[in-house]
This record gives sequence, structure tokens and C-alpha cells, in this order.
Amino acid sequence: MHNAASVSASLGSLGLLRLVGVSWSWSLVAGLGVYLGTRSWKYFYIAALTAKRDLTGLYVLIRVRLALWRYMRNGSNIPSIFAQTVKRHPNKPALIYEATGETWTFTQLDELSNAVAHWARDQGWVSGDVVALFMESRPLQVALWLGLAKVGVEAALINFSLRCEPLLHCVGVSGSRAIVFGSELADAMSEVAFPSSQPMVRFCTGDVSEDVLSDLSAQHLDPLLASASKHPLPPCNPPKGMNDRLFYIYTSGTTGLPKAAIVVHSRYYRIAAFGYFAFRMRPDDILYDCLPLYHSAGNIIGVGQCLIQGLTVVVKRKFSASRFWEDCIKYNCTVVQYIGEICRYLLVWEAFTERFRIAQIGEFYGATECNCSIANMDGKVGACGFNSRILPNVYPIRLVSVDEDTMELVRDSRGLCVPCRPGEPGLLVGRINQQDPLRRFDGYANQDATKKKIAHNVFKKNDTAYLSDVEGKAGMAAIADPSESFDCNSFLQSIQRALPSYARPVFLRISPHVDTTGTFKIQKTRLQREGFDPRLTTDQIYFLNPRAARYEPMDEDLYNTIMESRMSL
Repeated sequence: MHNAASVSASLGSLGLLRLVGVSWSWSLVAGLGVYLGTRSWKYFYIAALTAKRDLTGLYVLIRVRLALWRYMRNGSNIPSIFAQTVKRHPNKPALIYEATGETWTFTQLDELSNAVAHWARDQGWVSGDVVALFMESRPLQVALWLGLAKVGVEAALINFSLRCEPLLHCVGVSGSRAIVFGSELADAMSEVAFPSSQPMVRFCTGDVSEDVLSDLSAQHLDPLLASASKHPLPPCNPPKGMNDRLFYIYTSGTTGLPKAAIVVHSRYYRIAAFGYFAFRMRPDDILYDCLPLYHSAGNIIGVGQCLIQGLTVVVKRKFSASRFWEDCIKYNCTVVQYIGEICRYLLVWEAFTERFRIAQIGEFYGATECNCSIANMDGKVGACGFNSRILPNVYPIRLVSVDEDTMELVRDSRGLCVPCRPGEPGLLVGRINQQDPLRRFDGYANQDATKKKIAHNVFKKNDTAYLSDVEGKAGMAAIADPSESFDCNSFLQSIQRALPSYARPVFLRISPHVDTTGTFKIQKTRLQREGFDPRLTTDQIYFLNPRAARYEPMDEDLYNTIMESRMSL
């Protein structure tokens, strides 16, 4: 009887999955999983606790997969999907710019992106060329990358906090032929000199004087777009499909120079669509987007709801905690978006939902380039996502064990990665399948950086998997100072000019020399173990006090203050 029940449950799940459009291979795996699972009472216990959540996740996965399959079969891309949205909502507000109150309808956004496409074609740019966009968040930034995409040109979305060498690096690694910058960043542009080997045409948007344009050898973009045709251009030749490049978004660069992550059209769609279906948004929602548009959270999860689903999105130039709720009330926002620390600035999770009567919080974990994003779809407090215990192979991701000293993957006797036990921390990995738009890994503009994010023999022999981003936030720089001439103040002034705030080291450790191993490798493990505890070393340690905006010597009192969370990092 038990075997009969297992077989019945297995066949039932097989038929259900085929009914909703899942492939035979997926359905067979799921059916086998149910059969094997129902042979244990533990399975029923887990299923009872997680079935609703897992079925919701399966529904979302199927919705996104079927839509992607349809778009790929039809030869669609993001501009063509947006064209369908414009037909559904021609006169509906698409983007509202909080800084000026200006509203752009879907038709107006479409026409301006057409003007961008004509301007790009007039510059002689062709499909596959790259143009860097360097500006604070504004609706024009959306029109620019969308218009460029209409003629196959790929935008490189540059972090507007970057200066000097990191800025040059980001523009250079993308292979950009031109750069469009906001007038508010003219000073940053004046600090860099692009190499002669990479000729750079410059365009400036916003209020800018002729003298500034002349000094920067830049053209004023606004009148060029105003005079350009607003009629649609024919698709680029050859046309770009869902697996072709759309634009580049950069990693944060907290532990090195930023990497240019490749975003293909299917990745843009799936990230935006997962957010829409997982968190039950509606076309009549108004979304408050206070995140930078050079980031996937702001430009894909936020703006993507406008371009693909037809939501109205309010674009904020820069996040402001003091204006957050005032803006939401002013524009009747029904969905607000946050990332990382923003919710902490406003209030913590449970107090946040009670104080402001928030009906739903949906958190997720992911990176622009990853294939193992997870989402909290059932509102479990503090969770950023889940992986099904019932049908784990439907979405093949896993937490695997790592050596915390070396950060190397732990392997078993077969050479495969070791799954974490419940409650054990580990590294999130996702199996790579380049034929599957949900599991492909497109990597970075730099192939060496791409290779470093791929592990082999993870789930089974000869497979490949993406390694999620383990970069830290509160970094320490160990500096060798044999002459004892290091000056904290001049160091801070230098990094303030060159690095965004999140990339500046929070701690400094000044040593007479840097210890190395027998093979002349820096002994990072000991430095990591000792951290910033002044009791464990005779080296001088400094802490970047955010309130005083200076480096201060670390002592036991300050150490205890930080460890007791009485001083923020």
C-alpha cells in the first residue's frame, strides 16, 4: 500500500507539472522526488510545513519560464516587450521624476528613446558598440539605455560615485566608444584623462555652460535629442534576441576594482518578472524607486516593472530617509523598494511593519550576474529566501561548505562539494546551464573574472556552478610602514577623492612589514583571525569614525563600543 501511494503521488505530480507546461525532464525529476520523498514520514512533515510556500514558488517559476519561452520563440527583446507595454498604456504615466515633478507617459518615454536611437545611429554606432552612461538617477537615463538598445548598442551603467582611477577603469573595461555624463558630474569628468588608445566622444546632459563643454571637449546632448526624429527605427541588423547583450552593470568594487557584469535581455526580463510575480504586484501599483539606476535593483527590479508590466515608477535622484514617507504620500506609492541597509535607516523589520502598517515585505537575495537568486515569498520574518526541500532539483541551487580560513570549497571523497547541514553557514551556488535562461551565467566583460566565479564538480562530476559574491562591507587595509611615516589624514583625503564611501577601508592596520608564507604569499588568514582587536597585536589599528569623519586609534574601549553595537560601522 505504501509503494502504491508513493507511485500515485509521483504520477499525480508528474501530470500536474506537465499540465502547467514544465518540460518532461523536469516533470520526471519532480515525480521521482515525490516518489522517493513519500517513502519517509519525515517527508510528510516537511511537506506540511513548506508545501504552500513551495507551490507559490513553483507557480512563479513556471510563469516566468513560460513567458521567457514565448519571447524567445518569437524573437523578442526588451525594446519589443516595451513596445507592447506602450500599446497597452499609451497615455498612462510611466516615469515620474521626483526632483522636478515631471511626468513622462509611456508614449513620451517611447518617443524619447526613439530620438536616442536616431541620435545613436547618426553617430555611426552599430550593434555591439558600447556607450557609457555616467549620471545621477533620472528618467532620461532609462530613455538613453533603452534607445541605445533599440539599435543594438549596449550601455555601460557607471556608478556616479566613482572618481579618478576606478572611473577610468569602468569606462575602459567596457570598451566604450563614447560617454554621456550629467552636468552635475562635470568636475568628476575633469579629473580623468582617457588614454589615446581609447578615443572617447563626450556628451553632456543637463544645465551646462559653453565654457564647461569646451573645457571637457563635450557636446551638449539635450538639443541633439530635441531635434532628432521621434519615429521608430527598424530593428537593428542582425536583430538582438533574448540571449544577446543588453547592457553592463558593475559590481560594487568593495574589495577591488568593479567588474562589468553582462546583462542579457532574458536576464533583465527574468529579474523584473520574478519580482513582479513573487511579490504579487499589480499593473495599477505605483512604485517608489529611490535606488540608483546604475544598479540592478533600481534599474531592473524597479524600472523593469514600468517597462515590462506597465507600472508607474517614481524615480528619486538620491535616497533620502527624511523625505522617504513624504514622497510616498505625495505620489500615492503602493510599493516601495529598498536594499541592504535602507530598511534599518527607517526602522527594523517587525517594528517597521507595525508602525507603518505594511501589508507585505518581500525580501530576496541575488546579484546582477548570478543564477541562484532566492526570494522570501511567504513573509517569514528575517528570511531572504528559500530552497525547496521537497523538490530541490526544480531549482538547482545549494549551500555548500567552505573552509572559513581559506574560503576554499570543502570536497568529499568523490571530489564533489559538501552540502551544508541545516543551520550551518555556507556558500550559495547555482548549477549552470547555458541553454536555460534561468540558469545561465553570462559573466563579465573580463573573461578572467568570469572564470573565477565558476566552480567545477559541484553537484556531480563534470558540472559547473556559479559561486555567489562573498565580498565584505567593513574592510581593513593592512599597510606596511617600515619608515613609520604613514599619515592617516593625508591617506583619508586621498581615498575620499578616489573611492566611493563604501569602498574605503573602515579599519587600518599599520605594520612595520607584511608577514608572508614560505612561498611569499601574504598571511591573510592570521590578519583575518585577529581582525581589529587591539589585544591580539602590537600593530597600530585605526577606525574610520563616520561621525567625526576621521581615522581614530583603536583601543579596548573603542573596540568594546563597536562590538556592543554602540558605534555604527
